[in-house]
Amino acid sequence: MKRTLPAALLLPLALLLSACSGSSAADDSSGGAGGSVDGKGSLTLNVGDQKGGSEAVLRAAGELDDLTYRIKWSTFTSGPPLLEAVNAKAVDIGSVGNTPPVFAAGSGSKITVVAAAHGDSAGEAILVRKDSPLRKTADLKGRTVAVAQGSSAHYQLIASLKKAGLGLGDIKLSLLQPADALAAFTSGKVDAWAVWDPYTSQVLRGGRSRVLTDGNGLVNGLSFQVAAPSALADKEKAAAIGDFVERLRRAQDWVFEHPAEWAKVWAKDTGLPYEVALDAVKRSYGTRVPVAVDAAAIASEQKIADAFAGLKLIPRRFTFADYVDDRFNKNLPPSTTPARSYGKASS
Repeated sequence: MKRTLPAALLLPLALLLSACSGSSAADDSSGGAGGSVDGKGSLTLNVGDQKGGSEAVLRAAGELDDLTYRIKWSTFTSGPPLLEAVNAKAVDIGSVGNTPPVFAAGSGSKITVVAAAHGDSAGEAILVRKDSPLRKTADLKGRTVAVAQGSSAHYQLIASLKKAGLGLGDIKLSLLQPADALAAFTSGKVDAWAVWDPYTSQVLRGGRSRVLTDGNGLVNGLSFQVAAPSALADKEKAAAIGDFVERLRRAQDWVFEHPAEWAKVWAKDTGLPYEVALDAVKRSYGTRVPVAVDAAAIASEQKIADAFAGLKLIPRRFTFADYVDDRFNKNLPPSTTPARSYGKASS
C-alpha cells in the first residue's frame, strides 16, 4: 500500500520553496518576521530573505551584534519574487540559488550578482521509490517525472537526461511545485521527482525512497547574493553591501563548524524536523564555501542560460557577464573550489 506523508509535514516545506524554486509569491514584501535590525548608523540596507535564511544564520552566528547600519528584512517564499523586488528597487540585496538570476536576467530585470558560494550538489537529486524498477537515468524514458519549472532541479533534470542520451521529449514531464510534487511522488502518481534539499533529505529520511542520480558533476552547486544596481551605485549602500556579504561568509564558516547547532535553529525557524534539517545541513547547506564570482562561475551560469533559452523557457538569450559585479571578490578562492564535506556523515 502506498502512503502519503501527513499534511503537517507538507506545510513547513511549502513555506520553504527555496531560492531554487520557480515561481511563487512573497510572504511579506514589506518586512519579514524579523523586522529591522538596529545598527549605530542611519543607513538602512533592505535585504530580501527566506525562512531560515540570511537573518537566521547571521543571528545564530553572532554576526548581527555590531552592525553600523540598520537592516530591514523582507521575507519571500522563493528566489524569483525576491529578484522581482530587487528589480523594483524595493530590496537592495538577497540570497538566491543558481537559476533565479538566469530567469531574472532573461526577462530583462535590473539585477547584479555580487557574491557566490559553492556547495555539494548531492542535494540536487532525481528520486525514485525504493521498490522502483528504475536503476539508471536512461530508465526514465517514457516515465513521468515531477519537477518545478524553472528551478535548479529543472536544469539538473535536463543535464541528467542529456548525459543519458535523452531529452525532455523522451519523458512525461509533470510540472509541480514541491508540496504538490511530494504528494504525487509518495502516492505513486509520478515515477520520479527531480528536487533539491531539504526535500531530498526529507524524502530519504523517510526510508522509502532512493537517489537515482544527483547533481554532482552536472550542476555547478553555486548560490548567489544578488543586488540592485541602484544600491551598488550608492557609495554608502555599496559599502554596507560589502560588509553584509563578509558577514554572510563568516556565518557560512560558522555553519560548517556547528552543523547540529545550526540545524536546531533552522528547524525551529522553518518547521522542519530536526533530523531532516541536520541531514540537509550535512548533505548540502553546510558544505558551501564562499568563492569568487569569476570567469568559471560566469561561464557555468551562461551554460544554464543558454540551455533554458534553447528550450524557450526564458524570453531571450543574454550575456550573463553583463549581470555581474566582481568588486567584492577580494582574495576569495575560485568558484571551482571543492565544496566542504562532513565525510561519511554527509552521504
